[in-house]
Amino acid sequence: MTLDDVFNRLWIDYTNQNPSARRIYELFTNSGEKVLNDHIAFRTYDDPRINIDVLSRIFIEHGYSAKGKYTFEDKHLFARHFEHKTDKNAPRVFISELKTKDFSDFLQKTVKDILDQVPLVKFKSDELIFSGNIWGIPDYETYIKLRNESEYAAWVYVYGFRANHFTVNINALKNLNTIEKVNEFLKSNGFLLNSSGGEIKGTKAELLQQSSTLADHVNVEFADRITSIPACYYEFAQRYPDTDGSLYSGFIAKSADKIFESTDYYKK
Repeated sequence: MTLDDVFNRLWIDYTNQNPSARRIYELFTNSGEKVLNDHIAFRTYDDPRINIDVLSRIFIEHGYSAKGKYTFEDKHLFARHFEHKTDKNAPRVFISELKTKDFSDFLQKTVKDILDQVPLVKFKSDELIFSGNIWGIPDYETYIKLRNESEYAAWVYVYGFRANHFTVNINALKNLNTIEKVNEFLKSNGFLLNSSGGEIKGTKAELLQQSSTLADHVNVEFADRITSIPACYYEFAQRYPDTDGSLYSGFIAKSADKIFESTDYYKK
């Protein structure tokens, strides 16, 4: 499997899960823009069977190396981002994990129980990042209890392993070449933006500005019902030159903290 194969498979799954992303992509391309991907992101728990080290393995094997480390105290998350060693156009990969020990016995037991159901061979497979929910049909009451503690924990419980967002590289756009233009373009086409912390997260002085749509609601099959909850979202990033003249390549924790909330539950 080539690196292009990896990203293409992730994109197909992501756009099937998130129809708005396909529509936005087509809006950009139909207006003459070439859409390049700044980064993708994954979520997981800190269990050693599925932690950042496990999810990053396929990317390391394809030439990536670990770069920045990020801590999100309020959401009890740790994250790393990865960049390709030689291909500067390859998307960055951002992987976060929930610090489960910071939560209730219920949350910790739920995570352990669902993982204990899964054969170890699945955790070691290169298919893991494409596999979605590998522990079976979720229970709605469990989902709600997890969501009351951590929106992030509940999202992983339902959706498992998949890219929770792709990111349009605004620097590569010709006409919609500022984050303000992109946001207005999205809103004029009827898309809802994540306004937590403001529609634009970050500043030019911090060398990175980001915005994102609110996650699409999708119907999810739970053990006792089918109901609509937020799934994945689309992000937009504009990077600015660092002191050496090259575009900043990392992430800003306080901005990413608000971007995470793109998948928080909201009523349609």
